[in-house]
Amino acid sequence: MKKQRQFGYSLAIGVLFGLSAALIFTAGFFFRDAVHLAFPTAFAANTASNIDGYPLVDEVQNLLNQHYLRDQPGYTQRQYAAIRGIMATLEDRYTFFVDPPVAQSESDALAGTYGGVGVQLTRNEKGEFVLFPYDDSPAAAAGIEDGDILLAVNGEAVDGTSQQDAIDQRLRGEVKDGNGVELTVLKSNAEEVTQFIEFAVINIPSVVWRLLVEDSSIGYLQILRFTSRTPEEVVSALESLQENDIQALIVDMRNNSGGLLQESVDVASQFLDENMVIVYENSNNTERILTASNGGLATDIPLVVLVNQGTASASELVAGAIQDHGRGTLIGQRTFGKGTVQQIFRLSDDSSVHITSAEWLTPDQRRLESVGLEPDITMIPDVNGRDVELGEAIRYLQQQPETIR
Repeated sequence: MKKQRQFGYSLAIGVLFGLSAALIFTAGFFFRDAVHLAFPTAFAANTASNIDGYPLVDEVQNLLNQHYLRDQPGYTQRQYAAIRGIMATLEDRYTFFVDPPVAQSESDALAGTYGGVGVQLTRNEKGEFVLFPYDDSPAAAAGIEDGDILLAVNGEAVDGTSQQDAIDQRLRGEVKDGNGVELTVLKSNAEEVTQFIEFAVINIPSVVWRLLVEDSSIGYLQILRFTSRTPEEVVSALESLQENDIQALIVDMRNNSGGLLQESVDVASQFLDENMVIVYENSNNTERILTASNGGLATDIPLVVLVNQGTASASELVAGAIQDHGRGTLIGQRTFGKGTVQQIFRLSDDSSVHITSAEWLTPDQRRLESVGLEPDITMIPDVNGRDVELGEAIRYLQQQPETIR
């Protein structure tokens, strides 16, 4: 019992490095930038500061072992606290440490597939957790509907103090017979329903597309996030839209928080001619130029890109390349402004660290970090939630000579 108490007194380094680690973790998880997936490498023999280990940490630990009044938490907990403290001193909210369960969940999300019940979990203005099931998911088959309020998981109440990451993790798990989770939800008719839902393999959609009801000659392609499956899904979407003889295209990247770097370059290549610069990546005084590959399916069709404050990192990379080359028109609000690249290193216990390793510039050498992209046509969001940006995009394309049949 004692081992569960007084964690704040058990490791002096936690105090020395401050209490900002939780903020860094949260900001990093929800606002991740374009990332490279990487494997851990051996520590360099000569670091920038030539530090050989952390002798003061060992000294403090020895003193705790000799003199501390209470039992100390586990060795792993103390290591995690020290790592978070070290990360905090960098004052970079995108360089952070991730516990093993969340690291695995994060990796699965970037891969575009995982085991679970298949719901998107969001939080409304009241602080309630709201469920949106994916099509053909176990959750949808069990009767979970868009807007259901999550009240409990396996009988344990969910409230305003619950952490979204932790709840997300409990809605996922290994796919095997009898493995699942019991959810209690509040339906729109105020009825409470409790149901056990088995886990299944969930393919997370990163792209949706359709012909617009307002004008069937215009295709609509929404990119929700850049996962390992996104380039393939974008190609499928473009092929499907072209089979319907579209004359113009709207690419919606509003609230797209980014994802994998190379996949975003592959997507940009669908809209740009071969060898056009997509991004300059600067790292440790070296520059890498990423260019469009051959075979883009939508390199000459009239194009509008929808953006807003939630358009970040990898999605800004795509939008910036399209804007700088004059390939399409950006409509919406100024983007988030994330111009750095993180590498994700999986550690030996399946935890991971995100480390900022590079900064990228648009083809016109614009630095986007903390600046973002200014749309060509700026729109004020509608207070009643109407999609005024989409309406403006339709009107704009209908006025273009290339779009008129």
